[in-house]
Amino acid sequence: MEYKVLAYYSVEPLENPLEEIALHKKFFETRDFKGRIYISEQGINGQSSGRADHADEYMLWMKERFQKMPFKVHMSHEHAFPKMTVKYRKQLVAVDCPVDFSMVGEHVSPEQWKKMLEEQDSETIVLDVRNDYEWKIGHFKGAELPKLETFRQFPEYAKELKKEKDPQKTRVMMYCTGGIRCEYFSALMKQEGFENVYQLDGGVINYGLKEGGDQWEGKLFVFDDRLAVPMGDGEAISSCKHCGKSNDVYHNCANMDCNELFLCCSDCLKVHKGCCCSECEAAPRIRPYQENGKPFRKWDHQEKMAWKNAHLQG
Repeated sequence: MEYKVLAYYSVEPLENPLEEIALHKKFFETRDFKGRIYISEQGINGQSSGRADHADEYMLWMKERFQKMPFKVHMSHEHAFPKMTVKYRKQLVAVDCPVDFSMVGEHVSPEQWKKMLEEQDSETIVLDVRNDYEWKIGHFKGAELPKLETFRQFPEYAKELKKEKDPQKTRVMMYCTGGIRCEYFSALMKQEGFENVYQLDGGVINYGLKEGGDQWEGKLFVFDDRLAVPMGDGEAISSCKHCGKSNDVYHNCANMDCNELFLCCSDCLKVHKGCCCSECEAAPRIRPYQENGKPFRKWDHQEKMAWKNAHLQG
């Protein structure tokens, strides 16, 4: 069975997001689909996987109603998500401040982006607007990761950057996984007075599909059971938390009260029972180690209850 893994978004305003959620749920009732789709007044942000023919039907259905809905597609031999979730989310990207989407940065094609990277000068800054755990396993050469605890702090970061860089002369290049975060953060940069702001159209996913791994180091972190997708033939740039050997595979700590996302090689994972540290190995609520389990996936409520019931009976 062939599946298509889809990444897509739209920041076109929706008057009735709850109605759109209902339409989505009805559409998926008769189709083999799994994923996470968030819908709000701001638009739609989706990552999903579907049987190949069902995925084609979904893309056609969406494009009939959302003409500016670009899809990035990877082929797979299995679903990339454990279940189907379609729900309301007030902010598609958490920034906690007003965003003027009429001020978004200029969309740059992967081909143009590659050329801009090759020709960048001292007046250019390349910003990676992803999380640090995404950055660790792969990023563009020469890119900078804003030092933030959460991206809710990005508006303040933009204000501070304006003190260091001339907003009229500085050329700001921004990228994220699929493109939606840049819709928000590029607009915030322009709202702060930065005049030359560019965003990678379709994010790194689109770049990888069009340009491969040129100018990229490592792999691309993705928020599904694939964990990461290759970008060309890039070698691992990260290492195992326990032994320090080259490794780019993430796991959730088996201690359900920790659940930290950490990098770990298969040998150390087995030795440490899927845990991130010795303290977690001694914790009372440990998911049993599964050698062939999905590394980047928390247990859902039913799995936790089954574990609890089994231990109570024991």
